[in-house]
Amino acid sequence: MFPLRTFFGPSLSNFKRFTPAIGSTALIVSLIGLSGCSESSKIDPAVTFGEEPTLVEPDSSLIPNVNIASAVGWPEGEKPTTPLDSIQVNRFATDLNHPRWLYTLPNGDVLVAESNKPQKDQDDSGIKDWIAGKIMAKAGAGTPSADRITLLRDADKDGVAETKTIFLQNLHSPFGMTLIGNTLYIANTDAVVSFPYQQGQTEITATATELVKLPGGELNHHWTKNLIANKEGTKLYASIGSNSNIAENGFEAEIGRAAIWEIDIATGEHRVFASGLRNPVGMTWVNDTLWTAVNERDELGNDLVPDYMTSVQENGFYGWPYSYYGQNIDTRVEQREPELVERAIKPDYALGAHTASLGLMYTRGGHALNDISEGMFIGQHGSWNREPKAGYKVIFVPFKDQQPAGKPIDILTGFLNQEDEAQGRPVGVEFDKSGNLLVADDVGNIIWRVSPSDSNVTHNLSSNE
Repeated sequence: MFPLRTFFGPSLSNFKRFTPAIGSTALIVSLIGLSGCSESSKIDPAVTFGEEPTLVEPDSSLIPNVNIASAVGWPEGEKPTTPLDSIQVNRFATDLNHPRWLYTLPNGDVLVAESNKPQKDQDDSGIKDWIAGKIMAKAGAGTPSADRITLLRDADKDGVAETKTIFLQNLHSPFGMTLIGNTLYIANTDAVVSFPYQQGQTEITATATELVKLPGGELNHHWTKNLIANKEGTKLYASIGSNSNIAENGFEAEIGRAAIWEIDIATGEHRVFASGLRNPVGMTWVNDTLWTAVNERDELGNDLVPDYMTSVQENGFYGWPYSYYGQNIDTRVEQREPELVERAIKPDYALGAHTASLGLMYTRGGHALNDISEGMFIGQHGSWNREPKAGYKVIFVPFKDQQPAGKPIDILTGFLNQEDEAQGRPVGVEFDKSGNLLVADDVGNIIWRVSPSDSNVTHNLSSNE
């Protein structure tokens, strides 16, 4: 196992003392290749899910757990599995370039953000960047960002997109997308930009108009910026992750981060809507309440801290970096604002430790998935630092009266093969116009389509009703 705190955690001094003893590049490569050598979790992972997750004692050791699933892709003809007889899965689109996020336009066209971390202005230098690159490559995220949005169209409604065109290009690590009227808004890694849109067009060549800058720059630890609009079409909400694990890069580097911004569409004026959210990614509306999926901090052991989804309260503070899951103090962090911790909000529902829960989509029901009605679909990208691995699936959490009400149900599994290699990794989840669930897979470079196994079943998965 290799001490990767230099870019994943706080103990930079420990790393600097350790690295001179490594001896050779070959040894570094072999250490990076090690997987599954850490002590395994001793609890049932199910207890780190739900409204009242088990929070074990922190385990902050010198050498953090590293257990990376090598990205191998899907063999020809293979696909994820589902435990439910009521649904089936097929390849909606293939041969994409690191597809991360999805958005369905009113006419049924599907937009795919093909994106990766931004390229640095200068070549990476030093052991820190070199090791980070090796880790990313092993996990399937080492390719340069395509910096584009691709349009998929299934005009004949056979469940496979027969049209695939480059819709927007020359973007900057794009992620979130949303359409308001005839204006398409895109969240690049460093700015929200807009483009004019006409229904049915397959390419936009217009110049981008910048609405507001977002935290980016050379140090841009969580580069994905998501975007969602309110129902009135007057506000945008942008999710912005932290610039570190627990503020080890300094509090100045965290200004405006670990937060959800509210942006006025007419003026570009913005404010922090909610804070203390280490890495909020997926966002969806549950009636008039904004919900988000958050990736929590690392290096407290296999079973801390659970990622979570939560309703987002205006001006709410959710703990990061000072505390986790409410008011549980992180003793590794300088407690500079104890008054904030006193009002830290406990999340609504835990999604398992280190599952990297990213995609989030609410439905009011009627989809015939094993008689489930109201609830939330979640794309779990999968862990890099847990033994055994966690996530690597799409799950559904039942709701009742707009609140979580039960244990998670597996929707898509099989992203890890029998050798524990990653055939795929689910990211964004979205509904197509007919109500089928689409899943972006950034290792398989595929968009999966989940539909009822009985084609005569009528269903409605719209989260915007």
